[in-house]
Amino acid sequence: MIELHHNGYSISEIRELIDSKESLELSQQLIANIKKGRSFLESFIERADSPIYGINTGFGSLCDTEIAPDDLGKLQENLVKSHACGLGDIVDPEIVKYMLVLKVLGLSKGNSGVKLQTVEALLDLYNSGVLPVVYEQGSLGASGDLAPLAHLSLPLLGLGEVHYNGEIVSAREALVVEGLSVIELSAKEGLALLNGTQFMSGYATYILGKLQKHVAHVDKVAALSLDAYDGRIEPFDDAVHAVRPHNGQRETAAAMRLNLEGSDWVTQPKKHVQDPYSFRCIPQVHGASKDAIAYVNSVVETEINSVTDNPTLIPDEDKIISAGNFHGQPLALVLDFLCIAMAELASISERRTYKLIGGQRGLPAYLVANPGLNSGLMIAQYAAASVVSQNKQLCTPSSVDTIDSSNGQEDHVSMGANGATKALRVFENLEKVTAIELLTAAQAADFRQGKSSPIIEKLRIDFRENVPFIEDDVVLHDLMQKSIEFLRH
Repeated sequence: MIELHHNGYSISEIRELIDSKESLELSQQLIANIKKGRSFLESFIERADSPIYGINTGFGSLCDTEIAPDDLGKLQENLVKSHACGLGDIVDPEIVKYMLVLKVLGLSKGNSGVKLQTVEALLDLYNSGVLPVVYEQGSLGASGDLAPLAHLSLPLLGLGEVHYNGEIVSAREALVVEGLSVIELSAKEGLALLNGTQFMSGYATYILGKLQKHVAHVDKVAALSLDAYDGRIEPFDDAVHAVRPHNGQRETAAAMRLNLEGSDWVTQPKKHVQDPYSFRCIPQVHGASKDAIAYVNSVVETEINSVTDNPTLIPDEDKIISAGNFHGQPLALVLDFLCIAMAELASISERRTYKLIGGQRGLPAYLVANPGLNSGLMIAQYAAASVVSQNKQLCTPSSVDTIDSSNGQEDHVSMGANGATKALRVFENLEKVTAIELLTAAQAADFRQGKSSPIIEKLRIDFRENVPFIEDDVVLHDLMQKSIEFLRH
């Protein structure tokens, strides 16, 4: 059992929490926060002499419609049911775990007014592996992620469907098996569950967690490509980068020097004076993407440690304020930025693949011993080019779009949810393109005499235990898939 604390979490810590597969529980401080917020809300409602949005009023453009005290619980239940309007593909259950944890953390700040029982019910879903079925489409990323978070909340009421023991079953069925009870929502609770940015931030945290590992692979694969292409080491000299000291650029140059230290190939005399940009400018291009990712990381970490539902309770100042912390603009902008940063890593990777199969620098055309009879890796590069082109289309920003909703009350939306789902597609495409470069670079290296560096040779040996050298044409799809799986593990 891992105790959730109140000191804030990094993206790495969230990933470690979920990867641990341990059950979670609230710390005493978080329990105290939740109780304080709920007690304040109940007291405020009793003392209020005017309507409070979403607590004793309708929602959206119905904000001026007052609700009778006896109907406040029914109002919240109706909200969850009516907002469960998800469409499209089902969200990966792993991302649903991120959504549940981030929702629990947000509600545990004490600024949402939910009951302790409601937060513990969310943890019960997580701990028992009863993971709500959520859909990719339906959120405008403005009043929070309303539709996806409604689906996340339905099982609390015994409604909707869940992933359970590898199947999709009714929520009520899974709750019965696990001995979990449905809950009754009280004032504000449905709104607190549905308002919030946990769909967008769940996706962002999931992607960034995976990207932290993958970026290191990108540098190492690039080093293998450079060495297999008989590239020059001079462009990675720190003196070059010290006079243009962007963090990512200098970090990448250092990684390239480390990865290639001790290589026979990189130190041998060269006939060519320069390498193409896709090799020579690895620090500048990879580095710029790393700096962009670092910025995205900082914004997302702020978001996942914030309160993003509405209205916001400020118990110490005796205030309940209806404002806009649910608006996804901070995430929408950086998710678009993240797409661009990842797409550029894929773009330059594909260019290195293209150069390696071109029959230059002593390498055979398409990296096969008998080209003509064999096509070798010709069409693997086509596949990478296709994916890179799709990334360019996916990088059209979502955040510059908006659409009027709720009868004009919600007249500017972030579209960050669409940015989140396409960011995952761009990341998965980056994995594919990097895997094709690795397949290509390893094939090219096997045509060289001598050895690369100890780091790169270990990469080659490990890779060859999973993916064989291509003597004659084979079904490349299978090897490409093995290469993707190699990078994931």
